[in-house]
Amino acid sequence: MAAVAVARIVPVVSLASVEQAEPLADALIAGGITAVEITLRTPSGVGAIARLADYSALLTVGAGTVVSVAQVDEVIDAGARFVISPGIDEAVVTRCLARGVLPVPGIGTASEVQLADRLGLSAVKVFPAAELGGAGFVRAMRGPFPHMRFLPSGGVTADNVAAYLATPGVFAVSGSWTAPDAAIAAGDWERVAQLAAAATAAIAAPPGK
Repeated sequence: MAAVAVARIVPVVSLASVEQAEPLADALIAGGITAVEITLRTPSGVGAIARLADYSALLTVGAGTVVSVAQVDEVIDAGARFVISPGIDEAVVTRCLARGVLPVPGIGTASEVQLADRLGLSAVKVFPAAELGGAGFVRAMRGPFPHMRFLPSGGVTADNVAAYLATPGVFAVSGSWTAPDAAIAAGDWERVAQLAAAATAAIAAPPGK
């Protein structure tokens, strides 16, 4: 969790081609971003993870939208250093732990946080954060689970990222506003670098404890 916690902002990116991976990395690094989640929503996901895994020591690469044990093995073999899922699946979590890679499953209820706790996890993704109540939901979950750390995702924007990161229990946030699909499709890497720089400039407040 350390690399993600240090990054604090994790762009969620879906790439149409593996060739977009390296210019994306250059743009994010130029903007001060140090971690990225490459989703498996496109056929290029695993290949992009593999391309980025050894590209730069300045960028920690993880996999997103991982929903099966087979995908866990695929992305870890490609070089993913953390694995994010939209929901919590015991088999997926167990496989990640067995292979020594951080799983961050999505949760939306206290029962799911309790399951994550029972599986030995100390970090979960809150998804979809905005629909669940945003920072208020995190604060509510922090009461019965004071040791759990949270990664809000879904509805995190440039306007609310600082508020999320100032919420106790939040160790990082993820979202697509720093690397929007339109900019990636257009190859507008300067725009991605600008958005990344604006995001990192907005998070002067210390992370949640």
